[in-house]
Amino acid sequence: MMKGCNFNILKGTHVSIALLTLGFVTVMLWAWEKNPFLATLLLAQQNFRLPSSEFLVDSPINSSVSMSPKGHREEVNESMLTKETKRVGERNASPTTSITTFTSEVKDSDGEELSTSKNTDCNYAKGRWVADSRRPFYSGFGCKQWLSGMWACRLTQRTDFSFEGYRWQPKYCKMAEFERFSFLRRMQDKTIAFIGDSLGRQQFQSMMCMASGGEESPEVEDVAREYGLVKPRGAKRPDGWVYRFPNTNTTILYYWSASLSDLVPINSTDRASDVAMHLDRPPAFLRRFLHRFDVLVLNTGHHWNRGKLTANRWVMHVNGKPNDNKELEDVRNAKNFTVHNVVRWLDSQLPSHPRLKTFFRTISPRHFHDGDWNTGGTCNNTVPLTGGSEVLQDESIDRVVESAVRGTKVKILDITAISQLRDEAHMSGYSIRPTQGINDCLHWCLPGVPDTWNELLIAQI
Repeated sequence: MMKGCNFNILKGTHVSIALLTLGFVTVMLWAWEKNPFLATLLLAQQNFRLPSSEFLVDSPINSSVSMSPKGHREEVNESMLTKETKRVGERNASPTTSITTFTSEVKDSDGEELSTSKNTDCNYAKGRWVADSRRPFYSGFGCKQWLSGMWACRLTQRTDFSFEGYRWQPKYCKMAEFERFSFLRRMQDKTIAFIGDSLGRQQFQSMMCMASGGEESPEVEDVAREYGLVKPRGAKRPDGWVYRFPNTNTTILYYWSASLSDLVPINSTDRASDVAMHLDRPPAFLRRFLHRFDVLVLNTGHHWNRGKLTANRWVMHVNGKPNDNKELEDVRNAKNFTVHNVVRWLDSQLPSHPRLKTFFRTISPRHFHDGDWNTGGTCNNTVPLTGGSEVLQDESIDRVVESAVRGTKVKILDITAISQLRDEAHMSGYSIRPTQGINDCLHWCLPGVPDTWNELLIAQI
């Protein structure tokens, strides 16, 4: 009798335990479903791994130069820029270096998550223009020490300056606010060099105005003679400018090289001589002073047309002799060939200059409508962002530069698509001494869009 009783008690105990277990599991499942913290905690334990020392890198795409006369898709012109910018987000992402990192996230004023990790691969050219009352960084009435009057729109007849009040916000990554004293401290004992055409000169003048705050700075030294940059007799201007901020020993330099090829007079004793344009040889200035640079920004583009070559008496040379390659007679192929060559040469030099950071800036867009600069073309719009405010594509519009730097340690400074949205910010027909029927829809008002180019540059240094 006692045995049967004990058995029933034991059986009842087992049933109770089973019921309690079932109830506990039910409660836990309900809590799991209602409380995401539990799921997050478990997933974090499952997914956490120590950072690997190896990076995952996509296989580089062949970046060899296409010499086919039909292979002109890399050449950038106004119609292509407009078409490509409107195709926002329609194309697949281009190959990029993938790095596994732990990142923190913050949100911008619109609630969008922004990466603050310095190790995260960020596409600074993808994002949007936003209004910002803290812009510009310097006054358009000032900075006369560095800013050419022909680009100072505040000194012209223009009355609308709303274009000055915008900044670029990259998507998913945050750029630190530019502060000139902090920037100069970061660049202590360093030299920043811009080598390129007149748009490169605009970026240089923008950098000088940003670094000085547009204020008169008598302490800044002109050290152009250290680089042999003096105005030749009879010339309108020297081939470049070099200034040094003595408090931080920061040097900012510009050298004019519109084609990034080596230009050598065929007859040095004749000022009217033709000039050998060595497509496969970087400028002598770049080869001579590369070891003195810490940051280098190259650009070329708008001088690659038959009119400019003829006006400058440039005669294309390859392998030290006049070009006899029929395909290179097409100026677009010649440009492609030169850009790829200078990037390959620069990449080959980087192991010997480990501190050097190199960038190739993409082409700055033109906005001429109903003609060109000398045929009545205009860019009269003064309303910002009438064509949109965002760039969503991952790849660059400038296919020449993008293909040239792929697989190298030379970085792309991609400003083409973001600048394409800013047609209201050109010089247009405004000038200190305007010329009837002539509009400048190539160069930019300063302060203006080139300041943003420098913000993107500084973010990537």
